[in-house]
Amino acid sequence: MSTFSDRHGYTPREQEIATREVASVDFRNGLVSLAYDCGSRPHDVREILCRLLWKTPDPSNWSPYPNVDFEARNLIEACEWFEVYDFAEAIFPDLEKQDQFEDHLNKYFRRHGIGWKFEHGQIQVRGEDAFERSVDSARVALTAGGQTTAARELREALADLSRRPEPDITGAVQHALAALECTARETTGDPKATLGDLIKRNPDMLKPPLDVAVSKLWGFASEYGRHIREGRAPSHEDAELAVHVAAAVSSYLSKKAQAKGSAA
Repeated sequence: MSTFSDRHGYTPREQEIATREVASVDFRNGLVSLAYDCGSRPHDVREILCRLLWKTPDPSNWSPYPNVDFEARNLIEACEWFEVYDFAEAIFPDLEKQDQFEDHLNKYFRRHGIGWKFEHGQIQVRGEDAFERSVDSARVALTAGGQTTAARELREALADLSRRPEPDITGAVQHALAALECTARETTGDPKATLGDLIKRNPDMLKPPLDVAVSKLWGFASEYGRHIREGRAPSHEDAELAVHVAAAVSSYLSKKAQAKGSAA
């Protein structure tokens, strides 16, 4: 049954992303209740949590409510924050109402400023709207242009940002710039040159001062993605910016090449 807010299009105000590495008590208990609402049972929840935590179910608990439910809620409280998200992914395949589970989970993330999203059974990093649109647009443009390798590198960049318990920040930067370099190679027809060389050899590829900005981004990736030194690891925000810019420029180059090909 739909709610009043669903029927009339009211949604809570989305909060600015403030955290990722957290799983509050309210969220943990709400997640268990949401699993029940979507077709799971206390015994199912307990089984998955015991498997995640390497625990043995209490044989003296056999009635779903309140015994097994109480045990399940105690188990999820004992989880590390990232294991709570592991549980959400593990319970998903057997749910009867998967769409409802995904929708309610994403509403919670947006309402509480948590930088994750649930898509296709997996929890992935969520950025601000501009970041999301930029990366999604780039992946669509690259795929449409037949540049599947570059699109795959962008997917890998997002996957690195989504890793738990610690995101692979340097990996995200490397994959993002690999996507841009791959796109530049394809659009210029030079399959071996580095991005820095491609910019120098093809002055028409990027108009000034965008060419300088992208060269600086390439330098950033070299400094913080490939040749990182102790104590100089980039932040999550640094990596997200690198992915954002690389995605936007990749999309631009791909669309520009497609337009040129159509006009020829």
